Amino acid sequence: MSLELNQKINLPLLNLPHFEPELQQRDGKLWIFDSLRKKFLVLTPEEWVRQHWIHFLIYHHNFPRGLFSLEKGLKYNQMSKRTDLVVFDRASNPYLLVECKAPGIKINEGSLSQIMTYNSTLNCPNLVLSNGLTHIYVEYSESEKKFVQKPDLPEFPK
Repeated sequence: MSLELNQKINLPLLNLPHFEPELQQRDGKLWIFDSLRKKFLVLTPEEWVRQHWIHFLIYHHNFPRGLFSLEKGLKYNQMSKRTDLVVFDRASNPYLLVECKAPGIKINEGSLSQIMTYNSTLNCPNLVLSNGLTHIYVEYSESEKKFVQKPDLPEFPK
C-alpha cells in the first residue's frame, strides 16, 4: 500500500516497520487480509495495529507463526474477555501477550490495568501494550517478583 493510499483512506503511519497488507473494499468497508487466520477482517484502527504487530513479530523478530493465538477468549471474574495477540513458547506456555489499541487511544494506567487483568489468567512473562505509535514492554522479574518496564521487545526463546 502506498503512502498516497494510506492518506486517502486515513490509515495512520505507525511506529512499526512498514508492510504491504492485502486490502479490499466491499460492503462499503475496508478489509485487511489476516495471514494467520487466512481470511479478510474488517479493518478497524485496532486491527491495523494488530496486523502490524503480527508482521513485526514474524518478519523482524522471527517469532514462529504457528505459535500465535489471536483474539483468544478467556474468563475473568465470570466475564468473557478476548486477548488481542498471544504468542506461546515451544512448550505451549504463554510467552508474550500483546494488547493493541487504536492509534488514537492513549496508552495510560487504564490500558495497562487491562493487560494486567488479562495476564492474571494467562501468566505471560512478557507483555506489550501498543497503540502502534507508543509501545510499552514489561517483563516479569523473578528477582523482584513483579513486572518491570523494559526498553525493547524480548527475543523469542530458543
